[in-house]
Amino acid sequence: MAWLSDTRSSYDTDASGYAEKVRGLLDERPYLRASLALFAQLVRDAGGGPVADVGCGPGHVTGHLHDAGVDAFGIDLSSEMVAIARRDHPHLRFEVGTMTDLDLADDAVAGIVAFWSVIHVPDDAVPGVFLEFGRVLRPQGLLLIGFHVGDQTRHTSTGYTGRPISVDSHRRTPGKVRGWLRDAGFTTEAELVVGPDDDVPGALVFARSNA
Repeated sequence: MAWLSDTRSSYDTDASGYAEKVRGLLDERPYLRASLALFAQLVRDAGGGPVADVGCGPGHVTGHLHDAGVDAFGIDLSSEMVAIARRDHPHLRFEVGTMTDLDLADDAVAGIVAFWSVIHVPDDAVPGVFLEFGRVLRPQGLLLIGFHVGDQTRHTSTGYTGRPISVDSHRRTPGKVRGWLRDAGFTTEAELVVGPDDDVPGALVFARSNA
């Protein structure tokens, strides 16, 4: 899959720049923090268990979930990103892997967070990713997805470090994402649009596995 190798190599190239870009991001975004706090509370209310931060990047969300009392670990396709995550959060577990084929057993996790990581997955591959999420989630496991809202694809050819990269970011409507989730066996429980009047709003969707 060309998009997978392009995304991996782009984040390997731009890992340090991206990590610096998102450093402190959650401190500046109260609605993102609130969504993660709610996610953590819902996981605890359901009895707890491990939570996978899929597409974890430099581990800032994984660390935030850990601080919120969640047994969180991170997965990212970029080995350079995972190296930064391990450096910055040495007390947490991070592994190299891809959301299209997670190295996890069936029903292995109580929750999954995918914070602006599915944006790099093309439309024809999203249903398979959501089915993979459903496979590794426990019955009634919780999924939190964050993504850009819109109906366009943006190609980025220069990274935050100024080095050449090649990665696509797909903007989607919440309705489209809900439809994919429903087809993959999820029930959407809540949806939040952040910055609805911004040029590129963000959306957060909470969904539960029906399996």
